[in-house]
Amino acid sequence: MRLVLLGPPGSGKGTQAVRLKEHLQVPHISTGDLLRAEVAAGSALGREASAVMARGELVSDEILLGMLESRFSRDDTKGGFILDGYPRNLAQADALNTLLERIGQPMDAAVQLDVPSELLVERIAGRAQAEGRADDTPESVRTRLKVYSDQTAPVVDFFRQRGKLSVVDGVGSLDEVFTRIISALQPVPAVG
Repeated sequence: MRLVLLGPPGSGKGTQAVRLKEHLQVPHISTGDLLRAEVAAGSALGREASAVMARGELVSDEILLGMLESRFSRDDTKGGFILDGYPRNLAQADALNTLLERIGQPMDAAVQLDVPSELLVERIAGRAQAEGRADDTPESVRTRLKVYSDQTAPVVDFFRQRGKLSVVDGVGSLDEVFTRIISALQPVPAVG
């Protein structure tokens, strides 16, 4: 199963990705973790990314895609993977689709966790308080949610148009949301 998890900050993507990794027996690939690992390993792409970040710039889509291609070449991804936090915009979605088609590992599904904005603000504020993070104010969270919505709405449509998208209610206990995701990933029986 090759799966993309979509959802705004605080929707529970990371938490559910860990559970799905165990259930599906495929690796959970977070582009943030991948980027940190490549930089720490001192790979060519990691050195390039490090230089970009040292200048205070964002790592380009091209560098991220190169890191993903390298990661997808490992044996543990032959049975699939879970992507969390990528793609974040339409250009990334298109580039990812092209890469996966080229390497013969097309995307199977995308799941969007749907959570009301005000609940996301509450969740992130609670998490920020628990972790002692003063930067996650309700105002900054609302701004991040707007940016997510503006950039990611086309990604949601990208997967919807390809018949790969399932929208799952992200409100409820961890087990309830997990069960909904697993149900959404089940093939629909053929009629007739």
